This record gives sequence, C-alpha cells and structure tokens, in this order.
Amino acid sequence: VQLQASGGGLVQAGGSLRLSCAASGTIVNSNAMGWYRQAPGKERELVTVITIGGATNYADAVKGRFTISRDNAKNTLYLQMNSLKPEDTAVYYCTLVAAGRRYWGQGTQVTVSS
Repeated sequence: VQLQASGGGLVQAGGSLRLSCAASGTIVNSNAMGWYRQAPGKERELVTVITIGGATNYADAVKGRFTISRDNAKNTLYLQMNSLKPEDTAVYYCTLVAAGRRYWGQGTQVTVSS
C-alpha cells in the first residue's frame, strides 16, 4: 500500500486548499481513511476520518470548515479546507487502515499566513 499526498501550500487566512491522497495497492472505499496533522513542536493529531461505510468524524477545531471525501473512480481521498486559520498551519498526513495495519502518506505542508 502506498499513499501519495499533495495539494499543500501557502495561503492567506480565510482562504481554501484541497489536499489529495492517491492510494495504490488498495481501494479507498474498502478501508477506513483519514487525515492527521502535526504542527511544529506539537504531537500529531487527528483531523478527520471516513469509515468504510462513509461515516465521517471531525476534530472540533475543524468542524464546519473541513470536509473529507473520496473518489472511488480515482482511488483518491480528499480534504477540502475552507476558512483556513493560522493555527491550521501544519504538515498534513493521510492515513489508511487495512488488515489491522496503519499506513501513512509522506505529508504535505500547509501554511496559513495571517
């Protein structure tokens, strides 16, 4: 299983970005997937998850601003991030759980300027 994340960048506060996570070696709708983030000097934290059945859950800090989704035809997971805040600045990692094992993408940097 390989996960390739992309879409990060520099954006002003209030702006939007869409992260992508292309999966190979597995099928996105057959696994629980999610996004984590890690800010400088902080521990990695959960941002959002999507279950095999399509149920979603979000950290309180991003509720109402971020949306997780997947495109089965493209075998890709997405994270739409709106109304970005400086505190959203972090490296964002996509993750997948398959057969009891967790896989990570390489991370993509998101920087939100004030």
